[in-house]
Amino acid sequence: LEVENSFVNYFKHNTEIYQGLKLIDDKLGGTTPLDVVLHFKTDAEPADDEDDWEDDDFGWAGEYNPDDYWFTPFKIEQIKKVHDYFDAQPEIGQVLSLASLMRVIEDLNNGKPFDGVELGVLARRVPEPFKTEMLDPYINIERNEARLTMRIIDSAPQLRRNELIKRIRSDLTGELGLAPESFTMTGLMLLYNNMLQSLFRSQIMTIGTVLAGIFIMLLVLFRSFLLAFIASVPNALAICIVLGIMGLCGIPLDFMTITIASITMGIAIDNSIHYIYRFRDEFQRSGDYTATMSRCHGTVGRAIFNSSVTIIFGFSILVLSNFIPTIYFGIFTGLAMLIALLSVLTLMPKLLYLIRPFKTSHACGR
Repeated sequence: LEVENSFVNYFKHNTEIYQGLKLIDDKLGGTTPLDVVLHFKTDAEPADDEDDWEDDDFGWAGEYNPDDYWFTPFKIEQIKKVHDYFDAQPEIGQVLSLASLMRVIEDLNNGKPFDGVELGVLARRVPEPFKTEMLDPYINIERNEARLTMRIIDSAPQLRRNELIKRIRSDLTGELGLAPESFTMTGLMLLYNNMLQSLFRSQIMTIGTVLAGIFIMLLVLFRSFLLAFIASVPNALAICIVLGIMGLCGIPLDFMTITIASITMGIAIDNSIHYIYRFRDEFQRSGDYTATMSRCHGTVGRAIFNSSVTIIFGFSILVLSNFIPTIYFGIFTGLAMLIALLSVLTLMPKLLYLIRPFKTSHACGR
């Protein structure tokens, strides 16, 4: 099983919303935003010529602005290096940062990079309105930070969001030599991925807790360990089979399909309780397991079958949706209910017959 969250692929290919999002992915550089913020250390930068400006006879005495000294070759090269890394990733579309602006300016300078003095002059000469529009989105001088913003190609078939995020963190620290605390990842993609991973962990880890809770409830209800175990089997089997089929078919868990297990347990446990209650009452009359099984199938078995089929058909209506997770939710919830129904009417009676939790001495002996 894997967890994925592709908003573009949530819709059928013939819908307008899919075609529009696909066009944005293919032609406009991606849909889901991801930002990386670089944190610079003041004492980590090499010394440069600009440190002596205030002693220069031709300097701007009385007009000193520390913001002009933020733009150093060290920072620019660091930003360019990270920018080029993101630009080379096939899952990432458009990348924007201070490096984008610097490369345009360098092209006007015949492709030559600027030294520290020239960078300071450029920073000083940029008009304030242009700074607001072109620099402020990508740098924060007060916090000594630079921001790289990019968009993920959400429709890329090879995209695995959680793996991509882990790979980016690993490459920034390994290949590019950045300290883990020198950058921060943020953005909508990270939010969606973290939320989905959290849901996955909470759902999968709590399945065992829920099964244990249901088992304790059945234990209190029937006052028998064997009956509680037998009643739990159909629910656990249905959940395992459905999740296994999803894993074999490569269907990822998302916000909809991740709830199938809890819904199936909540609905299907009723059938087990009704059947065992009826089985116990019928066995007290006959004392024969085979005859009791036949009577139960002819009475409560019919009710279980009719109610389960109604629920299955109700969930099957969801396959008419244009929203892919809703379709998967309807199919697999209906499948889980079908497996639970078959287990209650076949496997559970067989377990009752083999284990024989009811003592024949309790029967009235008619």
